[in-house]
Amino acid sequence: MTHKPVILVTRKLPKAVEARLVRDYAPILNPDDKLYSAEELIDLSSTADAILPCHTEKMTAALIEKLPANIKAIANFSVGVDHCDLEAAKSKGIIVTNTPDVLSDATAEIAMLLMLGAARRASEGERMVRASQWHDWSPGFMVGRQVTGKRFGVIGMGRVGQVSAKRARCFDMDIHYYNRSRLRNELEAGATYHETVESLLPHCDVLSIHCPATPETTGLLNAARIALLPEGAIVVNTARGGVVNDEALIEALKSGKVWAAGLDVFNGEPEDIHPEYRTLDNVFLLPHIGSATQDTRDAMGYRALDNLDAIFAGKEPGDRVA
Repeated sequence: MTHKPVILVTRKLPKAVEARLVRDYAPILNPDDKLYSAEELIDLSSTADAILPCHTEKMTAALIEKLPANIKAIANFSVGVDHCDLEAAKSKGIIVTNTPDVLSDATAEIAMLLMLGAARRASEGERMVRASQWHDWSPGFMVGRQVTGKRFGVIGMGRVGQVSAKRARCFDMDIHYYNRSRLRNELEAGATYHETVESLLPHCDVLSIHCPATPETTGLLNAARIALLPEGAIVVNTARGGVVNDEALIEALKSGKVWAAGLDVFNGEPEDIHPEYRTLDNVFLLPHIGSATQDTRDAMGYRALDNLDAIFAGKEPGDRVA
């Protein structure tokens, strides 16, 4: 009987994905969706051939160093790999993959929701209706900002950034972007390229952040850069919380320099986000649900399994990052 590779699955995955795992592998599943400690991950890895983690598992250098030699791969159920120390994995000979492409549409939808929710004061209005505090209408009641025809600035014009820009064009928005390298004409689609973040920011009525979290992008949106935004700009973040300096953004929200923000990701999420975000009416908050559609979560799982299929067939996985 052919030995099926043992896959440690760190979180409860969609039914269709787990069914494929059971069919093709010998998975160690997590039916209770428990968040494992580093010690538990190391212990559970003792009989596994690969790990299929999510961004909730911190695959630090210290943890990877302690993984047993039988671990051949870490197939992440995520696009971002900031939770996984790639250099540590490389030095230990562990292949690392991610799941690009499949969540671009879903995350771009959330970027549009955040933009509109922040611009039109959606969370304020929703709370008002729920609390039976809506008693009247007047010309000055719940007045927000219109985004149609405004300038939509993107930091990080990768897959998600490009789809978000495409969606913003449906609001007749003028697209500006910063990326590490300029896109080809057909991908740029008439957008205006800026060689630096600093040159981009004055052209952003809405700033949408889509760059990966790296040491270079940590705290990228700081007080000095926020000062370059137009007065009353809107900030949207569906990338990673670490890209934003919380204190700087909160101060700008209080002063009105930034009129509103729509945030799906946070430093210290889920429990240790900056407490002042919860007190500000001009922040539209979501709990990191950028990829949270059934279609997308299934596709992410299939993509991770495609990578594992290639690895255990002795082939190069399509989404190798280390």
